[in-house]
Amino acid sequence: MPFCEDDLLPLSGLQHLSFCERQWALIHLEGAWAENRLTVEGKHLHERVHETEPETRNGVRIARGLRLRSLRLGLIGQADVVEFHLVDGHCEQPFPVEYKRGRPKPTRCDEVQLCAQALCIEEMLNVNIPAGALYYGQPRRRHDVALDENLRRETEALAARMHDLFRLGETPPARYESKCDNCSLFDLCLPKSAAKRKDARRYVEGIWTDCDAPVGDDES
Repeated sequence: MPFCEDDLLPLSGLQHLSFCERQWALIHLEGAWAENRLTVEGKHLHERVHETEPETRNGVRIARGLRLRSLRLGLIGQADVVEFHLVDGHCEQPFPVEYKRGRPKPTRCDEVQLCAQALCIEEMLNVNIPAGALYYGQPRRRHDVALDENLRRETEALAARMHDLFRLGETPPARYESKCDNCSLFDLCLPKSAAKRKDARRYVEGIWTDCDAPVGDDES
């Protein structure tokens, strides 16, 4: 059943959710946000891309900041760049390009965000988009991404999970992992402190367990 306009959630949240469900909840349920060097650089990169005027280059029409939505997945957002390539001299084939600071990530969170953009465009324009690209600021080159069935299923499952978490309205507990060190919400999330609290609780529970244990007969 399609979503209503009022029920649409930010497409960008899929990347947050793919990275960490707690990060997604802090941002999209609690309204928490904090900047660090990485987020500021990423923000400036997106602003530069969106401020550039649309153009046609070598027969390719380039749209920037295109508004997106999918009533099927319940998503709303904005694409950095969508190229429209001529096919057979007249039909335009959309090709989304998402800009990212830094280097390619070990996870597929960027690919998921790109795929979600493509799914929105497919629904809006009634077309099929087999591929897109991620442009990373450090290598300063594109990485083509095949929008295959596995990536599409992963993206659709994350969109459904995001709506489930939004309806639940609860922030998952903190759990420290090495990836937490680069998160701009580290000082708000406090994942290491949460882990220490769990260790302390287990220690206290262990003491009480020892105290409640039956005492053996004294054979001396």
